[in-house]
Amino acid sequence: MHTEVLNIGKDECFLCQVDTCLSFNPFVEHLQERIKNEKTLKSEFYKYVLNKFEQDTCIDLAICPENAESYREMLELIYSILTPPILNEKEFFWALSTPVPEKIFFSTDAFFDFHSSHHSGLYALNITKGELFSQRQKRFIYNLILERIYGFSAVSKNELLFAYIDPETHLSRYYNIQTNTQFINIKVKGELPQISFDAIEPYINDYEGIEKLEELLPLSNFRFEGFSVITLTDITLQHALDNIRNELVNHTNKETDQYKLIIDSLQVLSENPAIEFGLLPFLTINNKLIFDTDECSQSVLITSAKEFSLAEETFYAITEDYKQNPKPAFFRSLTDEKVLKHPFLNVLKQSGIKSYGIFPVYYNKKMAGIMEVYSYEEIVMYEKLLSKLQIAIPLIAQLLQNSIDQFAARVETVIKDKFTSLQPSVQWKFNEVAWNYIRKGNRKKRNQEIETVVFTNVYPLFGAIDIRNSTVERNTALQQDLQSLLTIITETLAILKEHIHLALIDKLIYKCEEWLEKVSGFITTNDELMLDSFLHDEVNPFLNHFRQNYPAEKVIIDRYFDALDETTGLSFTNRRNLEVSMQLINTSINHYLEQAQEEVQESFPCYFEKFRTDGVEYDIYIGQSIAPDKAFDTLYLKNIRLWQLKSMTEIGRLTHSLADQISRPLETTQLIFIHSNSIDISFRNDERRFDVEGAYNIRYEVVKKRIDKVLIAGTVERLTQPGKIAMVYFNQAEALEYQEYIKYLQEENILLEDLEYLELEELQGVTGLKALRVGVNYEIAL
Repeated sequence: MHTEVLNIGKDECFLCQVDTCLSFNPFVEHLQERIKNEKTLKSEFYKYVLNKFEQDTCIDLAICPENAESYREMLELIYSILTPPILNEKEFFWALSTPVPEKIFFSTDAFFDFHSSHHSGLYALNITKGELFSQRQKRFIYNLILERIYGFSAVSKNELLFAYIDPETHLSRYYNIQTNTQFINIKVKGELPQISFDAIEPYINDYEGIEKLEELLPLSNFRFEGFSVITLTDITLQHALDNIRNELVNHTNKETDQYKLIIDSLQVLSENPAIEFGLLPFLTINNKLIFDTDECSQSVLITSAKEFSLAEETFYAITEDYKQNPKPAFFRSLTDEKVLKHPFLNVLKQSGIKSYGIFPVYYNKKMAGIMEVYSYEEIVMYEKLLSKLQIAIPLIAQLLQNSIDQFAARVETVIKDKFTSLQPSVQWKFNEVAWNYIRKGNRKKRNQEIETVVFTNVYPLFGAIDIRNSTVERNTALQQDLQSLLTIITETLAILKEHIHLALIDKLIYKCEEWLEKVSGFITTNDELMLDSFLHDEVNPFLNHFRQNYPAEKVIIDRYFDALDETTGLSFTNRRNLEVSMQLINTSINHYLEQAQEEVQESFPCYFEKFRTDGVEYDIYIGQSIAPDKAFDTLYLKNIRLWQLKSMTEIGRLTHSLADQISRPLETTQLIFIHSNSIDISFRNDERRFDVEGAYNIRYEVVKKRIDKVLIAGTVERLTQPGKIAMVYFNQAEALEYQEYIKYLQEENILLEDLEYLELEELQGVTGLKALRVGVNYEIAL
């Protein structure tokens, strides 16, 4: 034990502004209380110590720290009582100081040696920026006064966190310094100032508020007697874990910086400067590992593989194999024999690495990545190292999983920003393009354009289900609603005429009759606008005037204004019924297609896209480029063509069965465009949809858009008819293929025995079109 005085403060100008007295009195009072309550053998030892103090005149004296050697016996008795007997004072950091910690006057060998060796290199971590030692001491004084005298507890405790760089390992070590003030008595000089907690609360934990506290509570009114007990605890391992945990929770740093800070903390945990760490999250695109990211730059295996040009295929094969069969592996030395057995070790050996370990890290029982432990020296006791690291593994797992989640979110953000919501069959391609875009962005290329998503040599299938004469039906519904409205106006004006004698009423009735005659025939868009103007500028103001000024006429006039309500009014009845009927038909078709396409996707992945018109149109693309991992054969094309024809018959029967559920009689037509040659399609980023590529392929798109109203050659008959399925084609070979499908479905009693072979009229820029048309059997149950 040491009685040499150690100065705590580095502030040479520090002068404690409170009166202090180093005394054993508070300790003696504590012993007296313990003896009263202690029932074990300890009481005998307490009595022995108390007797020693009472026999010594020092109990009532103010002690000078520099004279501590004179009281060594007493000080050692204090140490014996306040510390466990089994502790080794050469390892235990413990000391006694003046009441306000300024000078250490008694300390263990461990504390004395540590202070003497490292005091100049210590720096506090948990203090307010800019706070001096003297200010911390003053805050210590006021916290104790407020707690003991006024019962106001401060948030901050009497402990400090210090760090220093170990000169041997060059790694940071962390210590918690706690001050026990149990043996300090505070004497009040004169009258105690009366203060409220609200008055001082803003200043308790703020060193800048010390001046305000000094105004309220001058330190000259107080005297501190006794001593403080100081203990110092090595919390390096816990602090390293806390650093990792805080990085994961707070996300205050970039991901690459976060990895570096966490790796630094792992090195602190290892307590060995020769040991280094690498972390590698298993990021994937389409279930294939990728490593060209900032997150993967913290892996020594990745950096060595790039530096010494390990073949990319070899590296990916090795990592994929390890992912399938993960197990810990540690190589204390990278010998030639081991390099031959494990080729990836060669690039590590070329980097100068002598020892290397690889350990799988799991998150929720799923592999999230690996942790690497390596050194440019040979590591002998790696088992001890692993036991230290074990407590950090759950946090490392969370870090790696965070990287996986963040990477997936980045890819998803690019896809949603540059493309649109995608079907699973083509999602993989967009993932690759998004990943290439992110990778180029990592290399900080400016004004980069995202590459175009292209699928080559795909076979198109087009289908259209149209509501027959939808335009005519809309015009008819509008006509009927306008007739209803004009009739209501005429009836309303006729009743008003009985009570209000104005020639203007006759004029309005005459105009309404004129409009009734006009809307009974063909009505143009211009007619609609003129009628709206008549109602808005003449009828509405006229009837509004009488509704407001002639209460007796309000009921009859309200009938007209109620009719104008789009959701409930009589003048919108037919249009509402038409919209409800069309919506029911389209909803039923969409629901059927959503369910039916799942069957198609099971046979071979394809892209399926629907478009809303007055009915429903759809495009299907199938081919090798859409599913490169699955072998494509034309049998899948034939399968989907048969499916398309059969689905059109079921849609025809489905819409026919809705006749009893719709308020307006509507029928649908079914059209298929057969195109045998493959085409290329690309995703148009501006329109967020696929479109054909190349001049020849555009012809397909032109034909597709013009055949919906095509006529049979030499007639005025439309090709598409209710109860029929029309199949447009160019080549006879296409017709022969579909004849087989038709014959099969006729034998299944799904199609009627009325197959027609038709020549079609020439369209603008399109000649040679032909068609097959066959009836749907409505008699069999769905």
